[in-house]
Amino acid sequence: MVIASHDRQFLDHCTNRTLFLRPDESRVYAHPFSRARALLQADDGAREAKLARDVREASRLRRSAGHLRNVGINSGSDTWLKKSKQLAERAAAIEDSLRPAEQTRTGDIRLTNRGTHAKVLVALDNVPVSTPEGQVLFNTGMLRIFQHDRIVVMGANGTGKSRFVELLQRAMLDGEAIPGVTVSSSVVVGYLDQLMSRLPSADTPHGFVTATFRPGDQRAVSLLASAGFDIDTQRRTIGQLSPGQKARLGLLALRLTEPNFYLMDEPTNHVDIQGQERLEAEILTHQATCVLVSHDRSFVRAIGSRFMRIQDGWLVEQEAPDR
Repeated sequence: MVIASHDRQFLDHCTNRTLFLRPDESRVYAHPFSRARALLQADDGAREAKLARDVREASRLRRSAGHLRNVGINSGSDTWLKKSKQLAERAAAIEDSLRPAEQTRTGDIRLTNRGTHAKVLVALDNVPVSTPEGQVLFNTGMLRIFQHDRIVVMGANGTGKSRFVELLQRAMLDGEAIPGVTVSSSVVVGYLDQLMSRLPSADTPHGFVTATFRPGDQRAVSLLASAGFDIDTQRRTIGQLSPGQKARLGLLALRLTEPNFYLMDEPTNHVDIQGQERLEAEILTHQATCVLVSHDRSFVRAIGSRFMRIQDGWLVEQEAPDR
């Protein structure tokens, strides 16, 4: 069996060998993902340490060769000139062998949090969550979302998780008056759905960023480059981007919105493992208030502070999920 997945827990439970694909030298370890990754990081650290030693040694040899060359020229000694040449050749051989550990990052993920003085950002009082046809899926009960809450919404497929996120999006982002939903006037929401539906497919990343957030042309180029978009990709239409590229663009848009409330439906679906960990770190560092739906168990356990499960027609708070 060969498995390609961004689900860290799934890989740890189902694999016994891990292959890390790299442009020049792929690496394979006879361990599940987490253990294999620790070994890879140790190997990369050892390679970086050896690189630093080799650079210092090559520099030392170059200095010694220069000194001996000056001595040889001043004294007219062929012996010193020969020794100088030998040292320079040794330095050149070391320099030719220098191979830094590969950098695998394809784009940085950063978030912001503009803050708010409100204690309760959203209040829901027995709000029914329904299908587009009007069939009630569940009731929220009395739910208060406080500042710094990181709420994970769980439940089987089809129970209404995404419909709940859509309901909050309509109330918080579109300003729709929904009975039983009260949103603080200080809330600025950053919304990300699994289909990236807020990204205009006919526009380019550069055009979208400049028109929506107005950072200026050069700043837009720099922002997109930091998110992993080269100049050519910045000028393609968003509809031509890969799912991973769209995810990075969506996360960049979240950052530029400068929200104080993150509303996310499967935000890690097309984000690689390094990106998932970076997103986790950003949410925790900024103490972001968020409501999210995710099937990524590692991601959920890393960032969740409250866990709500849809069961028996209600949204019920429970303890953190087991491994």
